[in-house]
Amino acid sequence: MGDAVGLVDSHHHVWNLEHRPQPWLDEPGHEPIRRTFGPDDLRTAATRVVAGRRLASTVVVQCVTSVPETRELLTLADGDPMIGAVVGWADLTSPAIGDVLDELRSGPGGRYLRAVRHIVQDESDPYWLQRPDVERGLRAVQELGLGYDLLIRAHQFPQAVRLAQRFPGLPLVLDHAGKPPVARRDLAGWERSVRTLAGCPQVRCKVSGLVTEADHEKWTVDDIRPVWDVLLTAFGPDRLMFGSDWPVCVLAGGWNRWAAAVEELLHGCSADETAAVLAGTATDFYHLEEGTPCS
Repeated sequence: MGDAVGLVDSHHHVWNLEHRPQPWLDEPGHEPIRRTFGPDDLRTAATRVVAGRRLASTVVVQCVTSVPETRELLTLADGDPMIGAVVGWADLTSPAIGDVLDELRSGPGGRYLRAVRHIVQDESDPYWLQRPDVERGLRAVQELGLGYDLLIRAHQFPQAVRLAQRFPGLPLVLDHAGKPPVARRDLAGWERSVRTLAGCPQVRCKVSGLVTEADHEKWTVDDIRPVWDVLLTAFGPDRLMFGSDWPVCVLAGGWNRWAAAVEELLHGCSADETAAVLAGTATDFYHLEEGTPCS
Protein backbone atom coordinates (compact mmCIF):
# COMPACT_ATOMS: atom_id res chain seq x y z
CA MET A 1 0.00 0.00 0.00
CA GLY A 2 1.61 3.26 -1.12
CA ASP A 3 1.86 6.63 0.59
CA ALA A 4 -0.95 8.01 -1.60
CA VAL A 5 -3.51 6.49 0.75
CA GLY A 6 -2.22 8.72 3.52
CA LEU A 7 -3.16 8.14 7.14
CA VAL A 8 -6.50 6.81 8.38
CA ASP A 9 -7.70 7.92 11.81
CA SER A 10 -10.06 5.11 12.79
CA HIS A 11 -11.60 6.87 15.80
CA HIS A 12 -12.75 10.49 15.58
CA HIS A 13 -15.63 12.25 17.37
CA VAL A 14 -17.60 15.39 16.55
CA TRP A 15 -20.30 17.16 18.53
CA ASN A 16 -22.24 20.41 18.44
CA LEU A 17 -23.27 21.35 21.97
CA GLU A 18 -25.67 24.00 20.74
CA HIS A 19 -27.58 21.35 18.85
CA ARG A 20 -27.13 18.16 20.89
CA PRO A 21 -25.97 18.00 24.52
CA GLN A 22 -23.27 15.53 25.51
CA PRO A 23 -24.03 14.77 29.18
CA TRP A 24 -20.79 12.86 29.67
CA LEU A 25 -18.87 16.11 29.14
CA ASP A 26 -20.31 17.42 32.42
CA GLU A 27 -18.07 15.04 34.35
CA PRO A 28 -15.13 16.71 36.16
CA GLY A 29 -11.94 16.88 34.13
CA HIS A 30 -13.63 17.34 30.76
CA GLU A 31 -13.50 21.13 30.80
CA PRO A 32 -10.89 21.40 27.99
CA ILE A 33 -13.22 19.62 25.55
CA ARG A 34 -16.52 21.02 26.79
CA ARG A 35 -17.19 22.88 23.55
CA THR A 36 -18.32 22.15 20.01
CA PHE A 37 -15.93 20.19 17.78
CA GLY A 38 -16.36 19.68 14.05
CA PRO A 39 -14.26 18.11 11.30
CA ASP A 40 -12.37 21.35 10.66
CA ASP A 41 -11.07 21.33 14.23
CA LEU A 42 -9.33 18.03 13.50
CA ARG A 43 -8.01 19.31 10.16
CA THR A 44 -6.43 22.24 11.98
CA ALA A 45 -4.99 20.13 14.80
CA ALA A 46 -3.70 17.08 12.90
CA THR A 47 -0.65 18.59 11.24
CA ARG A 48 1.96 15.97 12.07
CA VAL A 49 3.19 13.51 9.47
CA VAL A 50 3.38 9.93 10.76
CA ALA A 51 5.85 7.66 8.97
CA GLY A 52 5.54 9.89 5.90
CA ARG A 53 1.74 9.90 5.95
CA ARG A 54 -0.62 12.81 6.42
CA LEU A 55 -4.20 12.51 7.61
CA ALA A 56 -6.39 11.48 4.69
CA SER A 57 -9.52 9.91 6.12
CA THR A 58 -11.32 9.43 9.41
CA VAL A 59 -13.96 7.19 10.91
CA VAL A 60 -16.47 9.22 12.92
CA VAL A 61 -17.84 7.36 15.93
CA GLN A 62 -21.06 7.92 17.88
CA CYS A 63 -20.97 9.50 21.32
CA VAL A 64 -24.51 9.23 22.68
CA THR A 65 -27.25 6.60 22.43
CA SER A 66 -29.23 8.48 19.82
CA VAL A 67 -30.43 7.49 16.34
CA PRO A 68 -30.84 11.20 15.46
CA GLU A 69 -27.14 11.70 16.25
CA THR A 70 -26.31 8.87 13.86
CA ARG A 71 -28.40 10.53 11.14
CA GLU A 72 -26.49 13.76 11.72
CA LEU A 73 -23.13 11.99 11.47
CA LEU A 74 -24.16 10.32 8.21
CA THR A 75 -25.30 13.64 6.75
CA LEU A 76 -22.00 15.20 7.84
CA ALA A 77 -20.06 12.39 6.15
CA ASP A 78 -22.05 12.92 2.98
CA GLY A 79 -20.70 16.45 2.70
CA ASP A 80 -17.15 16.08 4.01
CA PRO A 81 -14.58 14.13 1.98
CA MET A 82 -12.37 13.56 5.04
CA ILE A 83 -15.00 11.33 6.69
CA GLY A 84 -14.79 7.90 5.14
CA ALA A 85 -17.11 5.97 7.44
CA VAL A 86 -19.49 6.32 10.38
CA VAL A 87 -19.89 4.07 13.40
CA GLY A 88 -23.43 4.79 14.51
CA TRP A 89 -25.82 3.78 17.24
CA ALA A 90 -29.12 1.96 17.11
CA ASP A 91 -30.96 0.13 19.86
CA LEU A 92 -29.75 -3.45 19.64
CA THR A 93 -32.50 -4.53 22.04
CA SER A 94 -35.29 -3.30 19.77
CA PRO A 95 -37.22 -5.82 17.64
CA ALA A 96 -37.17 -3.13 14.94
CA ILE A 97 -33.36 -2.89 14.80
CA GLY A 98 -33.19 -4.20 11.24
CA ASP A 99 -35.74 -1.66 10.03
CA VAL A 100 -33.92 1.17 11.82
CA LEU A 101 -30.60 0.22 10.23
CA ASP A 102 -32.26 -0.05 6.81
CA GLU A 103 -33.77 3.41 7.29
CA LEU A 104 -30.41 4.86 8.26
CA ARG A 105 -28.70 3.29 5.27
CA SER A 106 -31.34 4.57 2.86
CA GLY A 107 -31.18 8.16 4.17
CA PRO A 108 -28.70 10.96 3.47
CA GLY A 109 -25.16 9.63 3.73
CA GLY A 110 -26.44 6.16 4.54
CA ARG A 111 -23.74 4.53 2.48
CA TYR A 112 -21.20 5.67 5.08
CA LEU A 113 -22.72 3.56 7.87
CA ARG A 114 -20.16 0.78 8.25
CA ALA A 115 -20.52 -0.29 11.88
CA VAL A 116 -22.61 0.03 15.02
CA ARG A 117 -21.52 0.70 18.59
CA HIS A 118 -23.17 0.60 22.00
CA ILE A 119 -21.59 2.04 25.15
CA VAL A 120 -21.26 -1.33 26.84
CA GLN A 121 -18.76 0.14 29.31
CA ASP A 122 -21.73 1.82 31.04
CA GLU A 123 -23.79 -1.38 31.33
CA SER A 124 -23.73 -3.04 34.77
CA ASP A 125 -24.98 -6.41 33.51
CA PRO A 126 -21.91 -8.65 33.07
CA TYR A 127 -23.84 -10.62 30.44
CA TRP A 128 -25.30 -7.66 28.53
CA LEU A 129 -23.80 -8.75 25.20
CA GLN A 130 -25.32 -12.21 25.70
CA ARG A 131 -28.87 -10.99 26.35
CA PRO A 132 -31.22 -12.65 23.84
CA ASP A 133 -32.54 -9.30 22.61
CA VAL A 134 -29.03 -7.95 22.16
CA GLU A 135 -27.92 -11.07 20.28
CA ARG A 136 -30.97 -10.70 18.02
CA GLY A 137 -29.84 -7.16 17.28
CA LEU A 138 -26.28 -8.25 16.61
CA ARG A 139 -27.54 -10.84 14.13
CA ALA A 140 -29.28 -8.04 12.27
CA VAL A 141 -26.01 -6.07 12.22
CA GLN A 142 -24.18 -9.10 10.83
CA GLU A 143 -26.86 -9.86 8.22
CA LEU A 144 -26.57 -6.31 6.89
CA GLY A 145 -22.82 -6.68 6.44
CA LEU A 146 -21.94 -4.15 9.13
CA GLY A 147 -19.23 -4.38 11.75
CA TYR A 148 -19.48 -3.86 15.49
CA ASP A 149 -17.24 -1.64 17.63
CA LEU A 150 -16.63 -3.11 21.10
CA LEU A 151 -16.46 -0.41 23.77
CA ILE A 152 -15.68 -2.20 27.04
CA ARG A 153 -13.61 -1.83 30.16
CA ALA A 154 -11.09 -4.40 31.33
CA HIS A 155 -13.54 -6.29 33.56
CA GLN A 156 -15.94 -6.78 30.63
CA PHE A 157 -13.61 -8.88 28.46
CA PRO A 158 -15.38 -12.16 29.28
CA GLN A 159 -18.58 -11.07 27.59
CA ALA A 160 -16.62 -9.71 24.63
CA VAL A 161 -14.90 -13.09 24.24
CA ARG A 162 -18.25 -14.88 24.42
CA LEU A 163 -19.62 -12.52 21.77
CA ALA A 164 -16.71 -13.23 19.43
CA GLN A 165 -17.07 -16.96 19.94
CA ARG A 166 -20.84 -16.95 19.39
CA PHE A 167 -20.67 -14.67 16.33
CA PRO A 168 -17.63 -15.77 14.31
CA GLY A 169 -19.05 -14.10 11.20
CA LEU A 170 -19.50 -10.66 12.79
CA PRO A 171 -16.54 -8.32 12.17
CA LEU A 172 -15.50 -6.89 15.55
CA VAL A 173 -13.05 -4.17 16.52
CA LEU A 174 -11.95 -3.54 20.09
CA ASP A 175 -12.05 0.19 20.80
CA HIS A 176 -9.19 1.71 22.80
CA ALA A 177 -7.59 -1.73 23.29
CA GLY A 178 -10.15 -2.48 26.00
CA LYS A 179 -8.94 0.45 28.13
CA PRO A 180 -5.89 -1.08 29.80
CA PRO A 181 -5.02 0.41 33.23
CA VAL A 182 -1.93 2.23 31.98
CA ALA A 183 -1.69 4.66 34.88
CA ARG A 184 -1.77 1.85 37.47
CA ARG A 185 0.95 -0.09 35.60
CA ASP A 186 -0.92 -3.31 36.35
CA LEU A 187 -1.44 -4.92 32.96
CA ALA A 188 -1.32 -8.63 33.78
CA GLY A 189 -5.09 -9.23 33.89
CA TRP A 190 -5.72 -7.03 30.86
CA GLU A 191 -2.98 -8.84 28.93
CA ARG A 192 -4.49 -12.26 29.59
CA SER A 193 -7.90 -11.03 28.49
CA VAL A 194 -6.73 -9.26 25.35
CA ARG A 195 -4.72 -12.29 24.23
CA THR A 196 -7.80 -14.47 24.67
CA LEU A 197 -9.93 -12.08 22.61
CA ALA A 198 -7.21 -11.84 19.96
CA GLY A 199 -7.52 -15.60 19.54
CA CYS A 200 -10.81 -14.94 17.72
CA PRO A 201 -9.69 -14.18 14.15
CA GLN A 202 -12.51 -11.78 13.24
CA VAL A 203 -11.46 -9.31 15.95
CA ARG A 204 -9.42 -6.21 15.15
CA CYS A 205 -8.10 -3.66 17.67
CA LYS A 206 -7.79 0.12 17.72
CA VAL A 207 -4.55 1.57 19.02
CA SER A 208 -6.44 4.50 20.46
CA GLY A 209 -7.54 6.03 23.74
CA LEU A 210 -4.43 4.85 25.56
CA VAL A 211 -3.15 8.26 26.66
CA THR A 212 -6.36 9.04 28.52
CA GLU A 213 -5.86 5.81 30.49
CA ALA A 214 -2.36 7.03 31.40
CA ASP A 215 -1.34 10.02 33.52
CA HIS A 216 -2.70 12.87 31.40
CA GLU A 217 0.12 15.24 32.26
CA LYS A 218 3.16 12.99 32.67
CA TRP A 219 2.75 10.06 30.28
CA THR A 220 5.62 9.09 28.02
CA VAL A 221 6.02 6.62 25.19
CA ASP A 222 7.60 4.24 27.69
CA ASP A 223 4.30 4.15 29.59
CA ILE A 224 2.46 3.12 26.43
CA ARG A 225 5.06 0.70 25.09
CA PRO A 226 4.11 -2.31 27.27
CA VAL A 227 0.54 -2.06 25.96
CA TRP A 228 1.78 -1.73 22.38
CA ASP A 229 4.06 -4.75 22.75
CA VAL A 230 1.14 -6.89 23.92
CA LEU A 231 -1.13 -5.68 21.11
CA LEU A 232 1.51 -6.20 18.45
CA THR A 233 2.24 -9.78 19.50
CA ALA A 234 -1.41 -10.66 20.21
CA PHE A 235 -3.04 -9.24 17.08
CA GLY A 236 -0.17 -8.61 14.67
CA PRO A 237 0.02 -5.38 12.65
CA ASP A 238 -2.56 -6.57 10.10
CA ARG A 239 -5.22 -6.49 12.84
CA LEU A 240 -4.25 -3.17 14.46
CA MET A 241 -5.45 0.28 13.41
CA PHE A 242 -4.37 3.76 14.44
CA GLY A 243 -7.00 5.91 16.13
CA SER A 244 -6.68 9.26 17.84
CA ASP A 245 -9.89 9.43 19.88
CA TRP A 246 -9.97 13.11 18.89
CA PRO A 247 -10.91 15.38 20.60
CA VAL A 248 -10.88 13.31 23.81
CA CYS A 249 -7.12 12.96 23.35
CA VAL A 250 -6.84 16.73 23.93
CA LEU A 251 -7.12 15.87 27.64
CA ALA A 252 -3.74 14.13 27.41
CA GLY A 253 -1.68 16.09 24.92
CA GLY A 254 -3.66 16.15 21.68
CA TRP A 255 -3.53 14.63 18.23
CA ASN A 256 0.04 15.52 17.26
CA ARG A 257 1.57 14.28 20.50
CA TRP A 258 -0.23 10.95 20.19
CA ALA A 259 0.72 10.66 16.52
CA ALA A 260 4.39 11.23 17.43
CA ALA A 261 4.15 8.49 20.06
CA VAL A 262 2.68 6.05 17.54
CA GLU A 263 5.47 6.77 15.07
CA GLU A 264 8.01 6.00 17.78
CA LEU A 265 6.20 2.78 18.69
CA LEU A 266 6.28 1.71 15.04
CA HIS A 267 10.08 1.82 14.93
CA GLY A 268 11.26 -1.65 13.98
CA CYS A 269 8.12 -2.47 11.99
CA SER A 270 8.47 -3.04 8.27
CA ALA A 271 6.97 -0.69 5.69
CA ASP A 272 4.10 -3.11 5.10
CA GLU A 273 3.43 -3.50 8.82
CA THR A 274 3.45 0.26 9.30
CA ALA A 275 1.07 0.70 6.37
CA ALA A 276 -1.32 -1.81 7.91
CA VAL A 277 -1.48 -0.01 11.25
CA LEU A 278 -1.72 3.47 9.76
CA ALA A 279 -4.17 2.74 6.97
CA GLY A 280 -4.65 -0.81 5.75
CA THR A 281 -6.47 -2.44 8.66
CA ALA A 282 -8.99 0.40 9.03
CA THR A 283 -9.48 0.61 5.27
CA ASP A 284 -10.31 -3.09 5.10
CA PHE A 285 -12.51 -3.18 8.20
CA TYR A 286 -14.55 -0.09 7.38
CA HIS A 287 -14.50 -0.56 3.59
CA LEU A 288 -12.92 2.83 3.02
CA GLU A 289 -12.02 4.32 -0.31
CA GLU A 290 -8.37 5.15 -0.70
CA GLY A 291 -7.99 8.87 -0.10
CA THR A 292 -5.47 11.62 -0.56
CA PRO A 293 -4.04 13.59 2.35
CA CYS A 294 -6.11 16.48 3.70
CA SER A 295 -4.83 19.91 2.77
